[in-house]
Amino acid sequence: MPVEMTRERFEELVGEALDEVPTELMSLLNNVVILVEDESPPGESDLLGLYEGYALTERGWDYAGVLPDRITIYRGPTLRLCDSEDDVVDEVAVTVVHEIAHHFGIDDTRLHELGWG
Repeated sequence: MPVEMTRERFEELVGEALDEVPTELMSLLNNVVILVEDESPPGESDLLGLYEGYALTERGWDYAGVLPDRITIYRGPTLRLCDSEDDVVDEVAVTVVHEIAHHFGIDDTRLHELGWG
């Protein structure tokens, strides 16, 4: 049974997860916005988060004047996956770290090796 949670509460949890990321790491985020959307893109119903942009490791001398990268955390799929609010808190934290890691050029394989599925 999916967890019932308002968008406002879910956004609070994303904010709390961001607060747990070390300040040193957050200060290295460059040209990134973090968004919450209710649903993932069509055909991606189990997608909890998405990083769109150029990882820091891919930016070269010609990286300038571009729109910010986007980290999107999806509320609906997360709530459907979880059985309790505590599960949502944990899943949001993992998803936020996972997507921030992509900004730093860490791929899914390495994230899985590190336990950040």
